[in-house]
Amino acid sequence: MIEGVTNGMDLPVLERVMQFASRRQDLIVNNIANISTPDFRPVDVSTDDFQSQLGEAIDRRRGAGGGALEMRSSRQVQVTDGGMELNPGPAGENLLFHDGNDRDLERIMQDLVQNFLVFRTTSELLQNRFDILNTAIRERL
Repeated sequence: MIEGVTNGMDLPVLERVMQFASRRQDLIVNNIANISTPDFRPVDVSTDDFQSQLGEAIDRRRGAGGGALEMRSSRQVQVTDGGMELNPGPAGENLLFHDGNDRDLERIMQDLVQNFLVFRTTSELLQNRFDILNTAIRERL
């Protein structure tokens, strides 16, 4: 019974999105921290690939009539039972600066803001779902 509540609706989807955004935030912050480091090449993972993986998992779940959200791992996103690991690749193909760095501060800051907005929106949606569950448990409106 409890598993149906915690594994139902869109809770597993929101959980995976938050895990991805959290791990990606670590990559972006590392890119910012090393913006002036000689020979540093920024790294990132493809958000399109993650969205595709998640979409396929949602489609499989719908086709099965519910149940657990089973995401498959890809080259860049390794899915585990309780989490997710990212295997990033080079972020861009910019011109190298004289110090061998491949920095693009505007793109990195744009990635930071977009990733933050995804995480914040997902966390607000998750909070709303928990509020609905709390209301149902208390049997109040």
